[in-house]
Amino acid sequence: MQPDALFAVMRTRRSIRRYTDQPVGGEAVVRLLEAAIWAPSAHNRQPWRFVAIQTEAVKLALAEAMGARLRADRLADGDPPEAVEADAARSRARMAASPVVVAVCLSMADMGSYPDTRRKKAEYLMAAQSVAMAVQNFLLAAHAAGLGACWMCAPLFCPEAVSAALGLPADWEPQALITLGYPANVGKPASRKSMEAVTIWR
Repeated sequence: MQPDALFAVMRTRRSIRRYTDQPVGGEAVVRLLEAAIWAPSAHNRQPWRFVAIQTEAVKLALAEAMGARLRADRLADGDPPEAVEADAARSRARMAASPVVVAVCLSMADMGSYPDTRRKKAEYLMAAQSVAMAVQNFLLAAHAAGLGACWMCAPLFCPEAVSAALGLPADWEPQALITLGYPANVGKPASRKSMEAVTIWR
């Protein structure tokens, strides 16, 4: 791929939340997961783990479990019940309407182990950064293939609910969901902070 083509994929990718009814084949999902696992990772330990969900019953069970946690948290915050229910319903509908949902997890099984808190934290952050880079590869590959996708970090707020709904192995820690399908729209216009606002040259 030419550099300009790669930059075009990066600059035109959008978070797509609405999809057509066209199914996404298993081979296409495998291709995107292959892109994800070629991301760089700390110590090359590859701490990413994935659950590719195409079954309607599993998607709905996951949405219901996450929604229950959302309701409990938001109501405890004192938010209006009707606003909480609307938020939960919107999230449920979004997941149900996605042809594929990929749960992205982190495993510390192969990462380094340290006796002190400082290095434990650093090792965990390296694993989390590695997983995030795998997600970026997935999103860019999806866009390049004409698919739409949206990265959702909601599992960070309800990891136990996600783990239980999906029957995850004990060391798989939920980090994100990616909804995936053929885009029903082009997404929202994008904007970015200026280079000067985010960069220091030394």
